[in-house]
Amino acid sequence: MDSTRASKTAAQVIRVRADGVRQPARRDYLAGEEPLEIRLVSGEEMRQLAVTMRTPGSDFELAAGFLFAEGIVQNRDAIQSITYCVDRDLSEEQRYNVVNVTLAADRLPDVRALERHFIVSSACGVCGKASIDAVLARGLRPLTSRQTVTPSVITGLTDQLRQAQRLFEVTGGLHAVALFDLNGTLLALREDVGRHNAMDKLVGWALLQNHVPLRDRIVLVSGRASFELVQKAAAAGIPTLCAISAPSSLAVSLARRLDMTLIGFLRDEHFNLYCGEQRLTFTAQHG
Repeated sequence: MDSTRASKTAAQVIRVRADGVRQPARRDYLAGEEPLEIRLVSGEEMRQLAVTMRTPGSDFELAAGFLFAEGIVQNRDAIQSITYCVDRDLSEEQRYNVVNVTLAADRLPDVRALERHFIVSSACGVCGKASIDAVLARGLRPLTSRQTVTPSVITGLTDQLRQAQRLFEVTGGLHAVALFDLNGTLLALREDVGRHNAMDKLVGWALLQNHVPLRDRIVLVSGRASFELVQKAAAAGIPTLCAISAPSSLAVSLARRLDMTLIGFLRDEHFNLYCGEQRLTFTAQHG
């Protein structure tokens, strides 16, 4: 059973105004942040693979999504089980910060070819990809989905995201990643202190439910669109990625190489389209 540990923590805060007036202390909530270690297990072998700072909750989905996005597992059948660690040398609290992913294979995969150690932070995620070519060499291919969506559906996604962000409403300190169908219906949402963790949780949910690839789906991220988020969305087969804020230059470059539709600055009734216009239906063009 996935952990139900608190994803928020109470704290006392004092609000101070610019004129120096100090208001009485009041109770507030902070987004939870704790380390999660992901271990690979196969037969008698065990390997510590990654450590990420995350918001507790949906830990099994996070682990599955991370392994899938990195190409360590190719499908749901590659995962035999996911459990929390029961090592006797760990405290009860720490056991819920260590996840064992038992693979169906007889031997552990050789992860040295990934060219880096998986040490992750909630701020920047898994960084250090040598180049876009290194990502493509791992097997990611251009997205083939040609299903179209109207701009009005795209602009309607943000309200649904805000309404569904329960933890953000309480803490104000979490990112969200939401999955929609082509009619703009919300299918799933995950939150975390890290954008990359939220995406891994969402993709992990889809993988464990046998919904991957997500060919005719739209994903919306609450912050900016990074290179890493484009990579993770593409690995799950998602053809359209939208972001509330700006994309990075490398994110745009990778999206173009993967024939992904990339949208940024999705606010109010407009957005910026950076690539993949073939998946949008237009009624008119000024000019």
